[in-house]
Amino acid sequence: MGGEREDPTQAGEVQSQSLVVSVHVSQADAGIKAGLIRLFFHDCFVRGCDASVLLDPTSANPQPEKLSVPNFPSLRGFEVIDAAKSELEAACPGTVSCADIVAFAARDASSLLSHGWVSFAMPAGRYDGGVSLAGETIPNLPPPFADTARLKQTFAAKGLDAADMVALSGAHSVGRSHCSSFSGRLAPPSNASGSDMDPALAARLRAACAAPANNSTDSTVAQDYRTPDELDMPWAWQFRFGEAMVKMGRVEVRTAANGEIRKACRFVNSKA
Repeated sequence: MGGEREDPTQAGEVQSQSLVVSVHVSQADAGIKAGLIRLFFHDCFVRGCDASVLLDPTSANPQPEKLSVPNFPSLRGFEVIDAAKSELEAACPGTVSCADIVAFAARDASSLLSHGWVSFAMPAGRYDGGVSLAGETIPNLPPPFADTARLKQTFAAKGLDAADMVALSGAHSVGRSHCSSFSGRLAPPSNASGSDMDPALAARLRAACAAPANNSTDSTVAQDYRTPDELDMPWAWQFRFGEAMVKMGRVEVRTAANGEIRKACRFVNSKA
């Protein structure tokens, strides 16, 4: 991938580096694992899979991607990436990019949340980007209220087709959703065609969203009531999901010519 780091070391060493990421992901709870899949998606859809979503604010750039409305405060998993990067940098400095760690973490989270049923090889070779702008997230990430036409358009802009979109959307079988992202669909429609949501489901969601927990102003609900902590879908989807994740992992990747391998994932090397 990218033409220069497809195999930066011998295959066995690449596998051992990937295993470091797997260990850190395995120690996270189900919510963080689900967050790592989302982190990968949010990274790749804005400036490509370049770890720009990991960059912290600086005096020169006080509003990076991670502080944008779609990402803050809901995006999770940063500490897992930091821990894996720290260990890898100590063992083999300048070898494994933060962008690759994000991709590996999403792969491992998918496998662990599905009890191994979702299994796919994630290519390496991404370099890290040096630009992260909050203003670029909303134009590139699909909003929760988007209709099918807009969703297809958003995915197509990243080289992903409708089948990829459907497969990747299956990741919503795990994790939680903020009530604010769908509350507009819960009110009874003014006409018969005003909503396609099942009335019983809408009533249950209204009840769950009516009483915010822990004084929160935005409750969350499980995206799958039966198995909220499992990535469980039919076998055919599991295979297609892996293909779509790998395809998404190739979106606008950087090379040595326009990227770097950060020493610390939260800062570009000039600031690390």
